[in-house]
Amino acid sequence: MGSHRRLVPSGFDRGASAALCVISATAAAFAAVPASAAPHDDTRAEVDRLYEEAEQATEAYNKADERADSLRKEVTTAQDRIARQQERINSMRESLGSLAGAQYRSGGLDPSLALLFSEDPDDYLDKAAVLDRISARQAGELKELQDAMRDLSQERAEASRKLGELEKSRKAVAAHKRTVEGKLAKARQLLNSLPSDERAAYDRASRSGRSDMPDLGGAAPASGRAAAAIAAARSALGKPYVWGASGPSGFDCSGLMQWSYAQAGVALPRTSQGQRFAGRQVPLSQAQPGDLVTYRSDASHVGMYMGNGQVIHAPYPGAPVRYDPMGMMPGATVTRV
Repeated sequence: MGSHRRLVPSGFDRGASAALCVISATAAAFAAVPASAAPHDDTRAEVDRLYEEAEQATEAYNKADERADSLRKEVTTAQDRIARQQERINSMRESLGSLAGAQYRSGGLDPSLALLFSEDPDDYLDKAAVLDRISARQAGELKELQDAMRDLSQERAEASRKLGELEKSRKAVAAHKRTVEGKLAKARQLLNSLPSDERAAYDRASRSGRSDMPDLGGAAPASGRAAAAIAAARSALGKPYVWGASGPSGFDCSGLMQWSYAQAGVALPRTSQGQRFAGRQVPLSQAQPGDLVTYRSDASHVGMYMGNGQVIHAPYPGAPVRYDPMGMMPGATVTRV
């Protein structure tokens, strides 16, 4: 979302303080000089950097959210198991109570006195043998009850630990969410500081994106499931980028890959980092349609290779699902699912 690793704040936020300083300096520069002299190139570079950091934080958010989902399922399973164990213990207690009552009614006297006063010693001995069996059964059931109660106590302690871990995970999700929202807000603020023609130029030039069908060549998909995933990804063209979303109305980068392969019956991890190792690594030169292409050293972005040097991906907020050149970002690696 398994092992119970402690969730810690992501290293993706290390640049937050520097980003604040740069933004403050940029804002001061805009206030100090005329618009025509504003450092627009620097502003666009800063927007790109903030988008990259937001994408990294989004993948950290996805990882924390996946962990929280996994813990919720574990807690629910543990609670169901505890309830069933409690019912079993209650039933065992009732059974032991019935045995104890029967033993009391039949064996209240000391055995030697009961034999002395018995009118039918043979009948007494038969009853005594039955009581011995009852006592042995009672002892066995008492031990079983004690074991069950010990197991229940351990189950409750484990459930309590998982609930505490779930709460920490929820806080991590909220922290990553605030980080993403903050970086996106800063990027929008910087974009809005540009003249309208500069903003339009940025939208056109950003990653050379296109939503029309490029020439994808005639390469065959890597497999039948890859072909199905390709068809699903194409159906998402033009859908908006929504951070933390995995379709069908909006996607972030890893959400699009997860959803596309889910339509082919393949379950991918939720994060781009997990998707990087969700199959066999192949050389960049041997990429086939349907392969996953992750970017940067931290695999914080992912797309799907479509052929002829093109990928389909969800780029960043404000840019819909579209085609881009495979070499749009550094550090590309290819995974065949």
